[in-house]
Amino acid sequence: MATRVDVEELKPGLIIFRRSEVKKRRNWYCRIKLPGEDRYKSVSLRTPDITAARERAFDQDVDVRFRIKHNVPIFDRPFSDIAEDYIKLQDARATVGEITKHRAVVVASIIRAQLNRYVGSTQISLVTEERWKGYPMWRRADAIERAKVQAEKTAEAEKLAAEAKERGEPPPRQIRTVGKDGKTIPKPRTATGKVSDATIRYEMTIFRSVMSYAASKKFIPDDKAFRGKLPLAKVRREEFTPEEYKTLYTEARTWVKATTTQRDDSVWLRNMARNFMLIMCNTGMRPTEAKNLRWRDVDSQKDDQGRTVVVLSVRGKNKARNLVAASNVANYLERVRDAAKAKGPDDHVFTNYDGSPTTSLYAGLIENLLTKTKLLMSSSGSRRSTYCFRHTYATFRLTEGVDVYFLAKQMGTSVKMIEDHYGHITPVKNAARILQGFEEWKALPTSAQTEA
Repeated sequence: MATRVDVEELKPGLIIFRRSEVKKRRNWYCRIKLPGEDRYKSVSLRTPDITAARERAFDQDVDVRFRIKHNVPIFDRPFSDIAEDYIKLQDARATVGEITKHRAVVVASIIRAQLNRYVGSTQISLVTEERWKGYPMWRRADAIERAKVQAEKTAEAEKLAAEAKERGEPPPRQIRTVGKDGKTIPKPRTATGKVSDATIRYEMTIFRSVMSYAASKKFIPDDKAFRGKLPLAKVRREEFTPEEYKTLYTEARTWVKATTTQRDDSVWLRNMARNFMLIMCNTGMRPTEAKNLRWRDVDSQKDDQGRTVVVLSVRGKNKARNLVAASNVANYLERVRDAAKAKGPDDHVFTNYDGSPTTSLYAGLIENLLTKTKLLMSSSGSRRSTYCFRHTYATFRLTEGVDVYFLAKQMGTSVKMIEDHYGHITPVKNAARILQGFEEWKALPTSAQTEA
């Protein structure tokens, strides 16, 4: 461990010293206390002469004070170093429950796999907002290049495998499809050369967060942290239309029985996936909330008119809330409970065939169902996932005229989020109010309303 020796105080807050671990070149160092802070800056003075060291130490002290006065960064480290400190902070936040461990892992992955390749070696003070805004172009070009490289490697591997087959030899180890244990080796994901706007936006928010962290630690001035809007428009949340939803739940009945495998759990899992889809579309739960849901969190009550209301106590995003659902959800949950092998109060609602909690929420089966019904891709060309069930719920509720405030409470989000992401629905919902007063828009006769 390094220790300071030959310490000499030149003035309060400024010392010079040597390092005990350095034996050959006995150079001097100085340590400067930042005014008004419990922080220090250490600098190598690059001389073994004490007189020269004293002079250089005073010069360094003047430089630090100049930087503070003119809002110039005192410390300068590469982006990758600051980003690693930010990753450690996220790990610490995950440990105490401020964020999920999954989010901390994702943040670290994006920084190390993408951001560091873009600006990792650049000094943090030289990373400008222009570099940040130029990230989408670099990211897309990089994806195209990586897809090209992967395609070339795949072609070469296939060629080598074909040559080995002609010689009667096993394929090279890097392209074998079966391991020594006899298990199939999963193929690496094929690089498509495309990156979605949503992915780039998310990566840019992490980029901006690292820069804000650097500003908070005085590595850059506050005005160097990125304050501008993200250059890409927000991705519209993809819901199912009423016609698509009808197709989905109708075709799902046939899909459950159409499995081609002979496994005992095949039909069981498809039934679970179908009920999961129906519950999600009728409650607006987040996938993480569904993953955490246990049977003790499910309750059935009566409203003031004697109707059955399902009350679910859900947890996700480090928050807990109660949401309500109609009696049809009670039926779906009863089907799940009847089929489940684990149905105690502390058991998870959504499980695998053996009763263990599902970690995938039947994602593969849901994708298969969406593919079979030709609903995997939305009308805008984006790929749908289980999160689309939540968007479908929000869209249907708004279309039916549910107040935005009550919907935000039900879904565990803010009114602003509802308005930002589902604002395209409200003009249609409020058409009668918006068009009131126009000659062509008059109230329908009572008899016509009854017939409608």
